[in-house]
Amino acid sequence: MDVSAIVGASGALTQQQTAMQASMLVLKKAIDIEAANALQLLQTLPQAASNPANLGNSVDIRA
Repeated sequence: MDVSAIVGASGALTQQQTAMQASMLVLKKAIDIEAANALQLLQTLPQAASNPANLGNSVDIRA
């Protein structure tokens, strides 16, 4: 095997690993941004009205 071929393959592998790491960092950042946006949307929803304590305790089956 030629030494220059080994060096070339090593360099290509290093570039591929660097590109993969950069892609993963971008993906993680995008997921973090989407999670923050979802949380913000959930916080803007109005609070659900609380029902009286006796509501839903019985069912009228003679209708």
